[in-house]
Amino acid sequence: IIHWYKQKEGEAPERLLFFSGGKVTTESGFQANRYLVERISVQKQCVLTIKDVIPDDAATYYCACWDPHLWSSWIKYFGMGTKLIVSEKGSSPPANSEILQKKLENQIMYVCLIEKFYPEVIRVTWTDDKKEVTDNVVKGDTWRSTKEDEYSIASWLTVPAESKDKKYYCKYEHEEEKASLPTQVDSVKTAPQEEDCRTVFNRGNLLDQLMHRTAYLVYIILLLKSSMYYLIVLFFIYR
Repeated sequence: IIHWYKQKEGEAPERLLFFSGGKVTTESGFQANRYLVERISVQKQCVLTIKDVIPDDAATYYCACWDPHLWSSWIKYFGMGTKLIVSEKGSSPPANSEILQKKLENQIMYVCLIEKFYPEVIRVTWTDDKKEVTDNVVKGDTWRSTKEDEYSIASWLTVPAESKDKKYYCKYEHEEEKASLPTQVDSVKTAPQEEDCRTVFNRGNLLDQLMHRTAYLVYIILLLKSSMYYLIVLFFIYR
């Protein structure tokens, strides 16, 4: 049984319908004739089609299904979600994409900057020659450019200085375009060491995002360390 949920921004998700035995059961409040569900067993896919889209359909849609867990309980697993944006404006691919490089003391920071695309939904990942890289990767939130209805995003990867000759790729997927940017090419811009860091990362307030993210992580680490010390002290006191 495949369930479909609809979640509008700032609201709790609500079940839209569920699909079982080739039959679609729509929850009250939704027009059943506007939703078509098709299950493709060979490809392990379930496709939801919304007909005659209206502005109120703008939301993030999730598929979900129940699965037995440890033979005693059930867990409902959700998909990653698909964001639907209803707009009269046509979509447009990124107008510019590049990788900025900054050498730190014992590290190298690669910043993948993707600018001026619409809509704001985009997926950005880092890979090496073999697999996706997830360690030491931070993805920023999309921000609106000075021009209305154009968005930009940045993602940065930090690697040890000894990996300077290793090639990494920043990959992005937008509904209008897919691309892969390598780090070891002439287009990678390196900031002079004497240049102010703010000059390098001023576009889109990228430095502010980095500082905010770093401060947040440091705060979490200090909070965890304080909690650990507190528990140790309590242990010896009550012992």
